Amino acid sequence: VQLAESGGGLALPGGSLKLSCKFSGDTFSSYRMGWFRQAPGKEREFVASVSESGTYTNYMDFAKGRFIISRNNAEDMLYLQMNNLRAEDTALYHCAYEIGRGSYQIRGQGTQVIVSS
Repeated sequence: VQLAESGGGLALPGGSLKLSCKFSGDTFSSYRMGWFRQAPGKEREFVASVSESGTYTNYMDFAKGRFIISRNNAEDMLYLQMNNLRAEDTALYHCAYEIGRGSYQIRGQGTQVIVSS
């Protein structure tokens, strides 16, 4: 499996960004997918996940009401719509696929998000 993230960049506080992740190398619709992030000097943390069909989603508290995870199984794409961005959302964001119950594998380089005025 390979994953390629894109869509990061510089955003103003209160602004929005939409991250994308292209999945390849296996059957995308067979995997639960997630987004993780790592801020400078901090541990990597879970952001959100989506079930194989896209029906069920799960978010960390900081993402609830601001971020939306979605997927397009026909195009092997995962997305993270981020709204009302805050400075503390600044991080390197990675998509990942689930390899076991609650365990995820990161494969891509990530996409950098910087929220600053």
